[in-house]
Amino acid sequence: MRTDDKLRLMGEPATAQAPPGMSRTRVLLFGSTLVAYVAIVVAVLTTSKLVTLDWQVMMWRPYKQWPQIHAFLDYFVVLGQRGPTAVIVASWLGWRAWRQRTLHPLLVLGTSLLLLNVTVGSVKYGLGRLGPHYATSAGSAELFAGGDIFPSGHTANAVVTWGVLAYLATTPWVRRVTSVIAALLALGVGMTTIYLGTHWVSDVLLGWAAGLLILLALPWFEPLMASAEQRITATWARRRGTGRVPATAPAANTAMASAQLSDNPDGLLEPVVLSGRATTPASGIPHHPARPHTARHERTPVTPAGSRRPPADRPGRPAAVGQAGVTRGRGTTG
Repeated sequence: MRTDDKLRLMGEPATAQAPPGMSRTRVLLFGSTLVAYVAIVVAVLTTSKLVTLDWQVMMWRPYKQWPQIHAFLDYFVVLGQRGPTAVIVASWLGWRAWRQRTLHPLLVLGTSLLLLNVTVGSVKYGLGRLGPHYATSAGSAELFAGGDIFPSGHTANAVVTWGVLAYLATTPWVRRVTSVIAALLALGVGMTTIYLGTHWVSDVLLGWAAGLLILLALPWFEPLMASAEQRITATWARRRGTGRVPATAPAANTAMASAQLSDNPDGLLEPVVLSGRATTPASGIPHHPARPHTARHERTPVTPAGSRRPPADRPGRPAAVGQAGVTRGRGTTG
């Protein structure tokens, strides 16, 4: 794998690619899969040859034909179990959402799992089919008997959970690779449930169709997910904004400061007396107690060279000889 493809697989924000839209090919695949879904349900309801195949495979007992792989497949089938797979995929998509600064990956996973629970769950409990280990009448479809295994939840969950990674892939090449991996995982989980005797063949076929229908229908829910992301982001921003401390001082304090500056044209900072105690100004520099100001004409002018006025107790310097009567100090010509 090339380096740029590895970076894209890790979900870099700059290379993120929009998920596939509802193209004409996708619509055709959805329609054909829906027809297959309905055909499987009708075949089981009418106790067709598909039900006969279910019983033949169950009586053959694959787990007794190859007992050496039983222990491995007991662990492998967990890849289709809702809880572990949802945690693994949600962790990966959560990291991607953080890197890309978007909730879209998590919203896609949540939407797909919600659709899976609603569609598969309603058919499961509506038809109430019993599993192979609980069958009561040979050759019967075992419907409306209080079961919950038609379609196979493990199989449909494997298709949806791992298929979401392919749906959210960042490049066409990564999408093809993850699609193949997801298909192999879903195929393996479905066949494993048949091997273990927990599902009929028709259960697995309907599980594959149910999961694929959800993946193919996801583009129709993209506007809804985008709207949900905007609402969540806006709500989060409002909640964070209510807890902020104002950065500017109140208007009353600003007016008071302006009044103090107007009363002090020289810009000298004076201490503020509160309850008989002098406090320092905001700069933190201590000041001496207040004393009366001198008038501007009484102050000694100060220049970078120092004071030009000679002290009262010292006579002025005599004029320098040879300088046209001009003294170096403050005096006049002699």
